Amino acid sequence: MEYKILYPGAFAMIEANLKQGEKIKAEYDAMVAMSSTFEIDGNIEGGVLAGLGRMLAGEKFFFQTISANRGSGSVLISPSFPGDIIDIELDNTYDLIVQKDGFLAATEGININTKMQNLMQGLFSGEGFFTLKLSGTGIAFINSYGSIHAINLDEGQTYVVDNQHLVAWPGYMQYEITKASKGWISSFTSGEALVCKFRGPGVVFIQTRNPQGFGRWAKSLIASK
Repeated sequence: MEYKILYPGAFAMIEANLKQGEKIKAEYDAMVAMSSTFEIDGNIEGGVLAGLGRMLAGEKFFFQTISANRGSGSVLISPSFPGDIIDIELDNTYDLIVQKDGFLAATEGININTKMQNLMQGLFSGEGFFTLKLSGTGIAFINSYGSIHAINLDEGQTYVVDNQHLVAWPGYMQYEITKASKGWISSFTSGEALVCKFRGPGVVFIQTRNPQGFGRWAKSLIASK
């Protein structure tokens, strides 16, 4: 499969070119347009239990499978909110953990499951008790709210990330939930409260905008009218 990420930045979109017989799976309602030689089906990746797990992780129950059944062509795929898209190649040597609403599409060889976090992580990470876990071999397309920035950490290096700015990270990376400041009062009055501290090696992908912050701003405009 050949592909391009069009309009990177705020309004990115995938253009995937499929040969006859090839398929791509995408998030529910992600298809924008496609060749007339293609077919689209709704399915539950991994069965009913896997679909319920994805719902608990904040994702949709169903996926789309777009197939070039009647000949080669192209399909356009985009997320439901403004932001960027990155492509990450997985080689079956590690899992990729993805925040809720972060998965957009993947090639056939990528498996999509859920990962249960421990009690502390589930309560305070901002992601809930379940996150998505991508594994296998192929290309995964991850989307964000705002642009995506990669933070590369060396062995033993630590870095603090606001929970609402997390997009994805390798499953082998260690991280802990901690206070933003030394004390609880200053942590909450700073507007940060709890944050994630990652330890390298590894790459943490973050988004430049905070969806909860945007939600509070939008509500303030509605309330002022």
